[in-house]
Amino acid sequence: MRVFCGAAVLAAAALATISCGGSVTDPSNNTTDTFTGAITPAKLGGSGLGQTHTFNVSAGGEYTIKVTQMNPNFSSNFAVYMYLGGCGGALVNQSVVAIVGVQALTGPIYQTGQYCVQVGDYYGLMTTVENYTLTVNHP
Repeated sequence: MRVFCGAAVLAAAALATISCGGSVTDPSNNTTDTFTGAITPAKLGGSGLGQTHTFNVSAGGEYTIKVTQMNPNFSSNFAVYMYLGGCGGALVNQSVVAIVGVQALTGPIYQTGQYCVQVGDYYGLMTTVENYTLTVNHP
């Protein structure tokens, strides 16, 4: 029975790999995209969200997302969202306690295709337009 269960698990893993893009990229071979944008807080007439930034994933692997800078310096929590299929697609992951300079999102990525990331003033704490720099490290 153990042999059968082990074989079933291996078969399922192989099928999942094939159906989700096939190959896995070593994180040391990832691509890093750098994006810039601005968040206009809702209390100043904006949406409270930054621009949508798209990137393409061609293989499975690991990803990390970090906001590396905000100007003027914002020292409280904000949100980072990652979507599959563009920003109108399905929400893949989110962090509503992100802070500047600390990895906001990380994890495995199984499905190839277009993703997007967006930064937002989730708690409504921003008092001025915040310009940000964001890095996405992905397969």
